[in-house]
This record gives sequence, structure tokens and C-alpha cells, in this order.
Amino acid sequence: MVVNRPIALDRAAGVLLGGACGDALGVPYEMAAPPVGEAVMKGGGLGPYDPGEWSDDTQMTLCVAGAAARGLDLTAADGLDAVAEAFAGWLVGGATDVGAQTRTVLVDADQLEGRPHERLTAASRALHERTGLTAGNGALMRTSVVGIWKVTDREATARAARAVAELTHADPLAADSSILWSEAIRVAVNEGRLDLTSGLDLVSQAHRSHWSGWIEEATGEEPARFVNNGYTVTALQAAWAAITTTDRGDRSPMHLQRGLQAAVRAGHDTDTVAAIAGSLLGARYGASAVPTQWRRMVHGWPGYRAHDLVEIAVSTWSGGRRAGTWPSVATMADPTIAPLALPHPIDPDIVLGTISDLSQTKQLGVQAVVSLCPLGLEDIPAEGVPPRDHLEAWLDEDDSDESNPHLDFVLDDVSSALRQFRAEGKRVLVHCRDATRRTPAVALRYAVDLGVAPELAERSIRQAMPGIRASGRLWDVAAHGA
Repeated sequence: MVVNRPIALDRAAGVLLGGACGDALGVPYEMAAPPVGEAVMKGGGLGPYDPGEWSDDTQMTLCVAGAAARGLDLTAADGLDAVAEAFAGWLVGGATDVGAQTRTVLVDADQLEGRPHERLTAASRALHERTGLTAGNGALMRTSVVGIWKVTDREATARAARAVAELTHADPLAADSSILWSEAIRVAVNEGRLDLTSGLDLVSQAHRSHWSGWIEEATGEEPARFVNNGYTVTALQAAWAAITTTDRGDRSPMHLQRGLQAAVRAGHDTDTVAAIAGSLLGARYGASAVPTQWRRMVHGWPGYRAHDLVEIAVSTWSGGRRAGTWPSVATMADPTIAPLALPHPIDPDIVLGTISDLSQTKQLGVQAVVSLCPLGLEDIPAEGVPPRDHLEAWLDEDDSDESNPHLDFVLDDVSSALRQFRAEGKRVLVHCRDATRRTPAVALRYAVDLGVAPELAERSIRQAMPGIRASGRLWDVAAHGA
């Protein structure tokens, strides 16, 4: 099965992945001193969490995403019931950290009558009537997947964002912030631009002018100015400030990393602010912009890793899972493609292969795998390879900018992952579908990065792999950079 992955699909796949990476990056610094230098996924925090483990921000997002990926309507009773039931199951079976407001609503709802979403909404409204304090950031932090649920329908996106927010957060500001962020994600996926004002006409009329001012206030501002970011308004402002202050206007995928570092340095509720920022940056730059060092580490409840986040996001963007179709297909194995298992001519502990070599990892004696083509649900991790040591790169065979928007970055990132695996003493299988374009291109970039002259590296790869298609943009960028 050959999969065409256009740029909008890349961006949709980046929404959950970017948010989860921001979450895990911010976890160690939540309610603690901001990092000195770069933030790292070292774990700890309020959980405490393992290195790379995401927190309640992504956990609750996945509760919403579970319904969205099934194709359920997030504005209708059945879809909202599914989300409400997922929240209840998460509270008793997976929550590692729960916001006070969210916990109160979930516990109170359990004592009420009615359908699951009706009980939650009623408990949420009752809490707001008692306290008037229900504009926490807990609805905004989980809204990202709503932005890819109906990517061609801004009104449906807004209705879903409001309905999902109101399950636990009755204050209109909480719903407004969710609408603004979900619509910004929808625009970023469809149009490749960052615009938080695009949804102003969709928020509550009473607060529209306030939101315009709040967004303007945060644009280009120092994120740490909005340190009291447990409030949904300041959480949105801190995330937007982190994005806009690190935007150099060059459309570089490095903006994603710069933005998340700035979000964490804002302090206070670091995992939430970085998760919010990461979802929009992921929507703008795509899964292809998320570095392998983060994808390797990120994981969390309910036992998911990077591959699962991509599968859920793409399924949501596609209107729901379709059995037998990527990304929900069991395997991408193709019996018509022969295995290759060719030692790299410069480093024989890098094994160059096809999709058929993925079933022979034990025989090949590899301890790590880098896959350059789409995989099925049962293809990853490969047999005998720890989950964190089987990486996927978002790399397409097509030479167009549309299919490979960050080609030089991806090639450099994959080469860096190979060098890291080798520094750890691991023998590595690197493969694509048929080893005619992506595998030799990565092999070439790896050789060049080891210090081999491009002309000599090209000649070595061509001689070792005579059947390859060594031409075009993919090959040229691998040898000489963008």
C-alpha cells in the first residue's frame, strides 16, 4: 500500500504530537523554577513522571480524541457522552494529576442523574453558580484535537470546542479560549499560517472586544509576563506570546522548538502552556518538524507513544478510522518487495533495508530501527526492539515542497538519530518501503555527516545500491543540503 501524505496531513499529524511534546517538556518545571538553558524531558514534576511522560493535559486531550478518531460528532449527544465517559474512566483509571476544578466536576457529576454529558455539564454549571470561578485553563489545554475534527467547517469547530469545554468549565471565557485555539489550529492545518484572531467572530459577543485586546497584548510580548497562567486567558496569552516572540518569519521548522522552549520558560503551569503552544506549532509545521529526540521519548497514558498520537490525529482529520486503510491498517508489509539487509558502505552497523527487513530484526541483530515510510499498527515496535528505539521519520518519496516541506531538517534529524544510536552502541536498521529513494538518501546524508566528502559518499552509495533512483531534490539535498 503506497500512502500519499500531503502537507495538510503532515500538519494534522503534528497537532497531538506537538502538544504532547510540549507537555512532556514542561512537566519537570511545573510550579518550579524555570530551566536554566534549554528545557529537557527529564521527568519528575508533580506526577512524578518518567522522562518524556506527558501529564493530564495530553491525557484529557486523548479522551476527546478517542471519540473524534471514531468519527463521532463532538456536538451531538453520543459524541459528548463518549468524551464524558472517557473523562470518568480516566479519573479512576489513569489520571496522574488532576486540576481541582476538573476533579470537582467529575466527582459531583457521578452523583447526578441523566446521560453522561448531561451530568457533567450540570455539575459544571452548578460549580460556576456556587463559585463564579470556572475559567481555569483545563478546557483550553485539551481542545487541540477539536481543531482537526472538522477542518473544512469553522462553525462546527466552534460549536464542538464550546460543547467540549462546557463539560467541565462553564465560564464563557473557557469556551471562548477553546474556540480561538481550535480555530487557529484549523487554519494552521489548512493554510499553513498562524492567526489567533481568525476566530474572534465565533466567540461570545460580550467578550469579543476583550479577546481582541488580550491577543494584541500578548503578541510579541515576553511570555513570563503572563506567569499566572492557571487562568484560561493568561494561559492562552502565554502560549501565544511564546509562539510570536520566537517567530523569525523564516518559516523554519525550528520555530516549533524555539516556541516550546519559550513556553516552558514562562514558568508556573509550564506543561499546560507548552502543550497549548505545541498543538498550534505542530499544526503549523507538522509532524515532520518534531525532532526525533522528542519523538523517541514522548509517551504516556494510556500506554501510547508518538506513533499512536499520529494515528489518532490522522484518523480524526480523515473523519474517523477506516479499517484496512493507513494509518489504521494492521501492517504495511508488502510480500512483493524483497528484503535487502545491506550494510552501509561507510558504517556496516547501519543496515539499509526495505519494509520486508522489518520482520527480520532478530536475524539481523539490530537493536534500533529508523523507519522512513508509513507503518501499520502492528509494525511498530519491531520484534525485539524497545519501543523508544523504533523511530519513524515523516519523509515522502515525492520531490515537491508540498510533500517534504522540511526536507533538509528531516534528513539532518534522521542522520542525528542514527549517530545517537551508534554512540549508544546499537546496530540500526534504516528502511523505507523499497529502498530505492528514501533509504539511500538517508544513507548518503549519514555518510556526509560522518565527514565523508559528498562526491565520495555518493559514489559509495551508488556502488553499494545499484538499483536506486539517485536523482532529484531528495538526493541533492541529502548530499549538499537545502
